[in-house]
Amino acid sequence: MKLSCRQAMARALRLAARPQGATHPNPMVGAVVLSSHGELAGEAYHRRPGEPHAEVLALRAASGMARGGTLCVTLEPCNHHGRTPPCTEAILAAGVARVVVGMRDPNPAVAGGGTERLRRAGVEVEVGLLEEQCRQLNEDWIVRVTLGRPYVALKAAVTLDGWLATSRGDARWISGEQSRGQVMRLRSRADAVLVGTRTLLADDPRLTARLRGARQPWRVALDPQLRCPVGAAILQPGGGPTLLFAASGAAPERERALRQAGAEIVHLPCTARGRLDLPAALAELARREVVSLLVEGGGELHRELLELELVDRAYLFVAPRIFGGVDGVPLAGRQPGARRVAEGWVLSGVRWRCFGEDALVSGVPVRRGGGGEGGVPDPGRSPQEGKRVDSDGGQIGDPGVAAEQSPRSGQGGRYS
Repeated sequence: MKLSCRQAMARALRLAARPQGATHPNPMVGAVVLSSHGELAGEAYHRRPGEPHAEVLALRAASGMARGGTLCVTLEPCNHHGRTPPCTEAILAAGVARVVVGMRDPNPAVAGGGTERLRRAGVEVEVGLLEEQCRQLNEDWIVRVTLGRPYVALKAAVTLDGWLATSRGDARWISGEQSRGQVMRLRSRADAVLVGTRTLLADDPRLTARLRGARQPWRVALDPQLRCPVGAAILQPGGGPTLLFAASGAAPERERALRQAGAEIVHLPCTARGRLDLPAALAELARREVVSLLVEGGGELHRELLELELVDRAYLFVAPRIFGGVDGVPLAGRQPGARRVAEGWVLSGVRWRCFGEDALVSGVPVRRGGGGEGGVPDPGRSPQEGKRVDSDGGQIGDPGVAAEQSPRSGQGGRYS
């Protein structure tokens, strides 16, 4: 089967998206090898950390047909030793004549190293084919590599009048069964799920991905005074590890009891307002190789993350319910809100999708009346370039972007 380079790159993107987060803390990468006559010779994708990279597997599949041919790969080949040897050496050994790269490695410490190594060896290199799709594929990983924090997705189920729960804190269930099934998919693609103290105590959430064979995320809670009960669902078997962020003044006896119940506890500094330092919490999660973080409430946590411009995407499940009144639990805290329509936040790149009777609206929160615009960091681009498109609520970091669409310094390099 003969393929153009554009067709080969689109095929590589589809392959790369298959693991859906299982590659973390590595990016998702796909590679396709074309023979010197343009025939499909081999293809592969990176499956999980420590296993061979996509280029190496594709070249193995192509065998001798790779010599004199073209390698199309969604991300710049690595030129450094990590858990595996440099991909550039495998490419040179295979005798490939041309390498087409979707996007450069965004890490300033290693960006351009792979392409430069190949060019010095006489290999023809092109960069930027279907670049926007390649960036969307790994937008969560790009955030961690460039900003040193996880990609933060905010998820909430709200009524038509904007409440997360009733005046008595009752939130089960605002959304329908189909929406809750989609939340399980979001959780399974996240590395960690985070809640605040009030949500932890009011809802007693399990924070598990209840799907067959699902990858279980870290279960994380902000709990300054360690009020989490030792019998809480977040501590029960059947999920990922449990991490509680606490203030330094938390009671030692509570800490001992919770550690014995299976929790890991990390002390964080507090802000001048007496709240846990959220950037410090995110940096700690990134240190633990958390690439994508799903935040599930409550409203005060939502508001603080929005104020700090730490939300990369919002997933709002809007149910056809009205609670009325003024004393429910609001989506974004109880502090004074916007005074004018032109202020506050709007979602850009909005997409809608129905789940049963609910509507999922997703997009990138953008602050109006002061504050910047969210988005994947991209040094060298103007703020108006590279707008992101949602994948119908399908995935944290939106790696499920259709590869066939027309194109247009931090922690670690491409792979570890």
